[in-house]
Amino acid sequence: MAPICVGDSLPDGTLAYFDSADTLQQVSIHSLAAGKKVVLFGVPGAFTPTCSLKHVPGFIERAAELKSKGVDEIICISVNDPFVMKEWAKTYPENKEVKFLADGSASYTRALGLELDLTEKGLGIRSRRFALLVEDLKVKVSNVESGGEFTVSGADEILKAL
Repeated sequence: MAPICVGDSLPDGTLAYFDSADTLQQVSIHSLAAGKKVVLFGVPGAFTPTCSLKHVPGFIERAAELKSKGVDEIICISVNDPFVMKEWAKTYPENKEVKFLADGSASYTRALGLELDLTEKGLGIRSRRFALLVEDLKVKVSNVESGGEFTVSGADEILKAL
């Protein structure tokens, strides 16, 4: 499947997370994004160096600025189980705005056309690194990285587009 592009409709899908009462929840992407301006960014894996030290912290640090420019939701997805995503989110105690959602089987990542096969490296199917700016389920910005790069999918690039 071709990667999601500007002008495409955001596909619906169900992702998982633990709520504040530590109860496993399922959430539809459309329920979070319909009628809203949303940043959806994906990372190859929780606890990995670039994801943990650069990508996620950038969105946490710039969350207030993103919100001031009309962004309603900031969503991080990764092909990890919800238990891993919960523990990873805990490593950012200052985070108040970024939602960490699990795509355990990579089904939503595949629906976006952004899967990355890292089986040869022992990592299985993962997500390419990306950031989407979506308004009322329409993709306005699609910044997808090549290889192991981190040049176009950070919070600063999304802010430039707002």
